[in-house]
Amino acid sequence: MSSDIFKKSWPYTAIIIAHLIWGANFVVAKLTLQEFPPMSLAFLRFLLATVLLLPFVLIERDKMKVDREDLPALFSIGALMVTLNIAFFYAGLARTTATSASILTMIIPVLSILLSWIFLKEKIFTVNLIGIGTGLLGTVLIIGFPLLILGEQLSPQVLIGNFLIILASIVWVIGAIISKKMLQKYSTLTITAIIFLVGVLTFAIPAVNEYIQNPLWINQVTPVGIFGLLFIAILSSVSAYFLFEWGLGRLGVIKADIFQYIEPIIATALAVVVLGEKLQTSFLIGASFIALGVYWSTLAKVHHSHHKAHRV
Repeated sequence: MSSDIFKKSWPYTAIIIAHLIWGANFVVAKLTLQEFPPMSLAFLRFLLATVLLLPFVLIERDKMKVDREDLPALFSIGALMVTLNIAFFYAGLARTTATSASILTMIIPVLSILLSWIFLKEKIFTVNLIGIGTGLLGTVLIIGFPLLILGEQLSPQVLIGNFLIILASIVWVIGAIISKKMLQKYSTLTITAIIFLVGVLTFAIPAVNEYIQNPLWINQVTPVGIFGLLFIAILSSVSAYFLFEWGLGRLGVIKADIFQYIEPIIATALAVVVLGEKLQTSFLIGASFIALGVYWSTLAKVHHSHHKAHRV
């Protein structure tokens, strides 16, 4: 009996560890961006991640053949879910707080259902519409519009950062919607390997440009920055991804989704302790609305394809 319980607990453990890594990654990325130029960090991240994926690709190469006519769609997915998403996300994270970024990325399930309803004509229920509205209201609260009413101050840089985080989420969801058709034809490993390669290719030139503009930035990287790069590339991009997919395959979407709220909790706790970030009233209210919105918008959406945003 105890052996069965132990075996059944492994998928839950894998899911929880994956979310712990992704939650910590908001703070790790924030610290790492203080030492790495954003495009250089993105390039090195996906270069390392691609190298780490290579053994798995070689093992599964016979099952990973891609039709030439699908290459434009796959490249578009990579450009949206990797290139634009990461470019906007890193630019936003450099300007706003890790706590705001972690909460604002929770809007992804809400946007996914909204856009799938609009463009894919997926079935949606009244409670989902209520959830979408609640989540969007929470987003508005965090990005800063009602701060004038509450009397709180928010710098233009933070406002821009929050908008960039939202923009990153939007392009990621659009890419995820396009990928739904490709996921019916190709494995998750195939698509992940391709979009990682797209990331390497598209970030290469901006990274070289950053080096030309400031070749001395490499000399300023400390062990903390190296640790951050390795954490982002090895743990977030590859390890957590496989842990999540393994657990998801054994638990299903509904059970796996229960643990998604771990991320903002971990990110917020670490941001307060490590980065010294403070929580404003509007953030707490907005975070509550987004959490409710995510819950209500995904309620009864058993067949809704869930795309995990393991991209920090």
